[in-house]
Amino acid sequence: MSAIRITGLIPCKNERKNLRACIESFRDLTDEMLVADSGSTDGTIEIARSLGCRVVEREYVFSGDFKNWAIPQATHEWVLLLDADERVTPALAEEIRRIKAQGPDADGYWIGRENYFMGRRVRFSGWRNDACIRLFHRDRGRYVGPSDHGEIVISTGRVGRLKQKMLHYTLWSYDQYVKKLDRYARVQAEQWRDAGKRPSAFKLLANGPLRALRCYVFQLGFLDGMVGMQLAALAGYYSFLKQARLWELCEALPQPDCEAEHAAALAERESRRAA
Repeated sequence: MSAIRITGLIPCKNERKNLRACIESFRDLTDEMLVADSGSTDGTIEIARSLGCRVVEREYVFSGDFKNWAIPQATHEWVLLLDADERVTPALAEEIRRIKAQGPDADGYWIGRENYFMGRRVRFSGWRNDACIRLFHRDRGRYVGPSDHGEIVISTGRVGRLKQKMLHYTLWSYDQYVKKLDRYARVQAEQWRDAGKRPSAFKLLANGPLRALRCYVFQLGFLDGMVGMQLAALAGYYSFLKQARLWELCEALPQPDCEAEHAAALAERESRRAA
């Protein structure tokens, strides 16, 4: 095994409040910092360049698609990919430095995440064992699945796990979270529809309460206090919303466009007069 060089990769859009802290948490660990932007208008690109990052830009379609485009842009064979709301801790940085110096014994590594909800640590609620493959060989790791929940698959199957965790400040407001849940639900419903699934009255009624119960009781959300209570309710809402979006796609009737109908009627009358 020999020493490796790492490109730090951050895919982002409009992350002015997050980007500097993310970059500074692992800039000294990498040999290149690459920011892949998908249309920022809030100064994100300017911040990235001021911190010495190389910036590439492309339209966003969905998360896995965008990241799979960004990964080959890395100069070095190894990539450490972070979202802008994630941070590398000093302990994690030291563990990765040892891999850099000694050489890797796998082609990708799972990294656990310590999650925060509006600044509050989440210890249970189904988030306890959260982990992602984020350190990997550039040519052997790609995201699989079209949704925002796609995960990196290592083509060789040689995957390890780091002991230390990163920090994940997943959201800071309900404005952020409700929009995110709706986007996730729409993508999932579209996948289900395209796969031939149809809406179910039982799932529409039961999935939400059952998911909330699972989060709050069986995944020990009650130990997270009021944070766990909210996460359980949100988990239930998300499960319901996916089913409701599927019903919308398959069963909902389109809203009549009165103005279009009026214009068509006028055009038909004019046509008759002309005849």
